[in-house]
Amino acid sequence: MEIKSCFDKSFKRYGKVVEGIELEGLLKVLATKERPADSVVYVASDADLEATEAAKAFEKSYYGGLPIQVGYCNGWNKKLNAVEYHRASEINIAQTDAVLLLGDERDIEDDFTYDTAKIEAFKVPAGTAVEVYGTTLHYAPCNGSDEGFRVGIILPRGTNADLTSKNSLIPEDKLLTAENKWLIAHKDGGCGDDAFIGLKGVNVEI
Repeated sequence: MEIKSCFDKSFKRYGKVVEGIELEGLLKVLATKERPADSVVYVASDADLEATEAAKAFEKSYYGGLPIQVGYCNGWNKKLNAVEYHRASEINIAQTDAVLLLGDERDIEDDFTYDTAKIEAFKVPAGTAVEVYGTTLHYAPCNGSDEGFRVGIILPRGTNADLTSKNSLIPEDKLLTAENKWLIAHKDGGCGDDAFIGLKGVNVEI
């Protein structure tokens, strides 16, 4: 599939490139974090990353003082597997080149299915941070090179923590798989028996 740049105007539907925050210290710390050669690891909150000046700046500025968590998603991946969304923006900070597979929450059907043909791919160059809007469907980053990827992840604190209870108040609740995490999986995505299988079409691969 075509891979566009996060600097392309078409990216504005999904997010924007972060400006005005110095990333060097955070990127140095991120470079020390584990990167599996054949899988993906996600850590929601990392004390070393949260101690950086960039983390403090994101909390004060991008999140308006709201408590945040700074973690990472590192490894090797070439497939979509699922899409998720949150009730808040997510900041992705690329320590290496990375590719984001993105869609629009407004394209989810009334039965919570989604056509993967609508997914678009965007490359985020090493050293770049992007805000991914809360209405943007996304999942684990994909390789920006043959060596895999390292991407810092910033979200409101508590996001992706284990659910304390499973609700069934509204139909959308069946997508809720963690705190502040709604997920739609592909049948070939390996997301577990509890995931809602609603992605129609191919499991997109770059």
